[in-house]
Amino acid sequence: MDPLLKKVLDASGISGYEKEIGELMKQELKKSCDEVSIDAFGNVIARKGKGRKKIMLASHMDEIGLLVKYITKEGFLNFIKVGGIDDRILLGQRVIVKSKHGDVFGIIGAKPPHLQKDDERRHTVKYEDLFIDIGCKNKEEAEKKVAIADPVVFNTDSGQLNGTLYYGKAIDNRVGCYALLKIMEKLHVPAEVYAVATVQEEVGLKGARTSSFKIDPDFAIAIDTTVAGDTPGIKETESALKLGQGVAITVMEAAGRGVIVSEKVREMFIEAARKNKIKFQLDVIEGGMTDGAIIYMNRAGIPTGVLSIPTRYVHAPTSVFSLDDLNATIELTRAVVARVAQEK
Repeated sequence: MDPLLKKVLDASGISGYEKEIGELMKQELKKSCDEVSIDAFGNVIARKGKGRKKIMLASHMDEIGLLVKYITKEGFLNFIKVGGIDDRILLGQRVIVKSKHGDVFGIIGAKPPHLQKDDERRHTVKYEDLFIDIGCKNKEEAEKKVAIADPVVFNTDSGQLNGTLYYGKAIDNRVGCYALLKIMEKLHVPAEVYAVATVQEEVGLKGARTSSFKIDPDFAIAIDTTVAGDTPGIKETESALKLGQGVAITVMEAAGRGVIVSEKVREMFIEAARKNKIKFQLDVIEGGMTDGAIIYMNRAGIPTGVLSIPTRYVHAPTSVFSLDDLNATIELTRAVVARVAQEK
């Protein structure tokens, strides 16, 4: 695995607490861009090149996670969820509390099934009934290590699963952030290109709203992940996307509640993919939105496309993606940006 990819995946940054990943993105973008800054909202905004047109590339850098809500007298931590997390995946997970005193390791626990009544075992344990065990004997000891409102991330590693398939934490959307870095490395077009690592996407597409308003681009591309349908239990009518079959070109999100990509933009993406022999898949999404949904409605409206890396187990502590699809996303973004920069 590319050390930079691993570094981006492993960095912490739940929604609203993106400082660590933000600083990493800032330092990496400085290597290829003319100007890099972090705005008042926390978005990392980099600019490269000059020209008549302004093009915005957006990848959100926040990840799903937890936030410490309360410390019990016994020293256990109650928490809230930040972003869309299925309660079923929480029990037994290893986590890291990002405390001002340093990383504090914990385990998410609950009442064991041996002590549950029959009706309790029939239902998923709700997150309100779970807790984080950090190994402290009481509240006083715990408060020396953690505090209310400390962010919590999943304690998982990243690496190669098999062949071109890789796994890791925060694939949604750190693979998009990595793509952004690689795109800007080799991009040289007659336009002002803005690379934006946005914040708080998982809780309402907030960073994309403020950054796109500030930049006011002529064209935008949101780079994100999307749900792959090539695992047991998923019908092709729900998702026909497969790992290794190419970048996903979005047509519509959330059955129209998210971005509806214009026919002109959609055809431009498809033509660019075919011309450059880049493998692609079309993505029609019934649930879920990307930063593109808010960018394309900004100001008087911004022509916007969405490119996504198909991913298994989105919004889980560990997800899986194909390096081939990631590279296809990078190449198609470059091709489209070059075409838009040249258009009159």
